[in-house]
Amino acid sequence: MTEKFAVYPSLRNRVVFITGGATGIGSAEVEHFAAQGARVAFVDIQDEPARALAARLKAEGHPEPWFQHCDITDIAALQSAITDAARALGPITVLVNNAAHDERHRWQDTTPAYWDERQAVNLRHQFFAIQAVAPMMRDAGGGSIVNFGSISWHVGQGGMPAYTTAKAAVEGLTRGMARDLGPDGIRVNCVIPGWIMTERQLTRWLTPEAEADLMKAQSLKSKVMPADVARLVLWLAADDSRMCTSQLWVVDGGWM
Repeated sequence: MTEKFAVYPSLRNRVVFITGGATGIGSAEVEHFAAQGARVAFVDIQDEPARALAARLKAEGHPEPWFQHCDITDIAALQSAITDAARALGPITVLVNNAAHDERHRWQDTTPAYWDERQAVNLRHQFFAIQAVAPMMRDAGGGSIVNFGSISWHVGQGGMPAYTTAKAAVEGLTRGMARDLGPDGIRVNCVIPGWIMTERQLTRWLTPEAEADLMKAQSLKSKVMPADVARLVLWLAADDSRMCTSQLWVVDGGWM
């Protein structure tokens, strides 16, 4: 995070809960919120990078993030982690439903059990995290929820039907919950990342041919990085976006 980007006074000391915060886009979100002076809690199944991230941010002089190991497909464990984080840091008024897994799979090989597991990883936990934090936000006078969709189904990507179905459903969840929670001053938005250059994407999928195709598709001829997504999430969490809800926010370099 560099000094040329915005500082949001409303985020200082705000309690933020992020799922999947150990690596990739999630770790950029943890880092950016900590740099704003927010009190950050995050969960992940990857303990080593999570603890390294928390230690690094503390060493850099930011508030040390609170971390707990959690499998987000275990709803009881997820909601318990949310309760534990609120007990440690205070009522959560920002929720970032970041966690997902875009594993490729063939429709011919997809079993009912695998389908259900993909919905649990990419969709179900978002609703149940909202269910857990909404009462805290209501009691606090409002809050901001940021769900994560995907550009994949918007651009007609194949090769992972359970994932694209789950991510399409996130947009419906966002708009329905924005209507339900709006009277309590709770905003619900959906971020749709394009092809974000996380370490996983760079090592597994970004071939020279794929990069050339991406640059043809994007209006802006630069790679979209995790920090580009994190800065949008900051704005959606801050009071600067106080009248923005039930919307889809695309960060894709002008691909879609």
